[in-house]
Formats: sequence, structure tokens, C-alpha cells
Amino acid sequence: MEALQNILQYGYLCNALTACVLSGILCGIAGTYVVCRRMVFLSGGITHASFGGLGIAFWLGADPILGAMLFAVASSFGIEWATQNGRIREDSAIGIFWGFGMAVGALFMSLRAGYTSGDLSSYMFGSIVTVTSTDVMALAALTVAVLIGAVLWLRPVMFVAFDRDFARSQGIPVKTVAYVMSILLAVVIVLSIRIMGIVLLISLLTMPAVIINSFSKSYTAITVGAAITAAAASLAGVVASYLWDVPSGAAIIFILTVALLTVKLIPAIAKKRLAS
Repeated sequence: MEALQNILQYGYLCNALTACVLSGILCGIAGTYVVCRRMVFLSGGITHASFGGLGIAFWLGADPILGAMLFAVASSFGIEWATQNGRIREDSAIGIFWGFGMAVGALFMSLRAGYTSGDLSSYMFGSIVTVTSTDVMALAALTVAVLIGAVLWLRPVMFVAFDRDFARSQGIPVKTVAYVMSILLAVVIVLSIRIMGIVLLISLLTMPAVIINSFSKSYTAITVGAAITAAAASLAGVVASYLWDVPSGAAIIFILTVALLTVKLIPAIAKKRLAS
């Protein structure tokens, strides 16, 4: 508690803490859709495709986050369009956009005058000290919008995530929901890049939902539980980063990994003991 109070005394750390919690909530909600739809690869594809926008923005001297946002949204739209129209398999489309985005980013970064590999470290692995008040406000606005959307349209999203054929039979516009969720996922990913980085972000999107899925099969329960778990792990990760001077993104993922191993191993061990 004392460490948390110390963090709140500094403006930039307060921004980092708030951004981590908001990002955790967003990744928990968006990640539930990804996990239940069995499209974890999709989040990885969009995350790495955004690297192309980062590279182009750096080359142009523009805002890297804006560049990543445009590229990620375009990639998510392209993946959905290619797969829904039967032009290419979903996993193939994701792999293509994944590789293309990384190639474009590396190419344009190498063309930038004065380029060094350290320029991208904060985007690849996260750097919470670079989070600004603008980033926090954008995350807060998106969190409010997503929470309202979750309350109003949770059931249609759930049906699309679990069974598209059944969703169509219920009159749900499956294609529209899929496009909206893919674009939402892209926005969540890009706004969280400064916090978790491109490399680690996929874990924050998937592990909280997997942890809660160990206790419940209810989509609503997983969504709420994953958001709380991700936010709590993010909060603990920032505190751990402050206390032991370790990268916050790595600390968050380590905490989630320990939690996941705990919920998976303890029941297995208990079941084995009862059987013996």
C-alpha cells in the first residue's frame, strides 16, 4: 500500500498506473471475444501488423501511435474481408498481414535518417513512463464506450463468438459484428502498445480470459472476470516495477503466468491425490 501511495505522488507514474488498469479492463473484455472465438492468432496478427504503421509514421515524422492505429484497423478489416468472402483461409490471411506489417515496419524504419534499434524498444516491449495524459484520456474514453457496448450488445457478440450459424438463425448481423469487434480489437491493441509493447500484448489479451475460463463457462462471467483479473495484474505489475525496478510489461505477464499455472496445477494435483 505504501508503494502505491508513493506512485500516486508522481504525475507520470499516476498516468502509467491509470493507463495500465484501463488497458487491463479493455484487454480483458476484448480478449474474451478472441479466446471464445478461438482466434488468439488474430490478436497476434493485428498486433504485429501495426508495426508497419509505426515504421511508416517514424519515416514520415508523424505520430507513431496514429500510424499504428491506421495500419492495425486496415489490417483487421482486411483479414475479416478476405476470410468472410471466402477468398483465403482465416489463418492464412492473418499470417500474411502479420508478416507484411512487420516487413513494412522494418523497411521504413531502416530508411529513417539516424535510425537505431533503440528507437523501437518502447513499442516492442512497452514503456509506461512514456504514457501521456492524452493516452490516458483516450483509454478512458474507449473504456467507457466498450463498457456501454458490453452492456447493450453482449449477447449478440457472445453468439457470434461461439456459433456464427446459430447467430445468423437469430437474425444477428454476423458480418457487421465481426467487423466491429475486429476494429475494436485493433484500437485496443494500439492504445495499449506503450504499456505492454507489441511482443507482450498478446498475453494480456489471452491469459486473463483463460484463467477465468478455468472456473466458468459463462461468457458474461468470463468477460467480467477477465477484465478484473487483467486490471488487478496490471496494477500489481506496476507496483512490482516500482519496487524492484523491472519492466512493468514483463512483471504483468509474469504475474498472470503464475496465476494461470496456479489455477491449472492445483486442481490437477488435488484430483491426483484424491485418486490415489
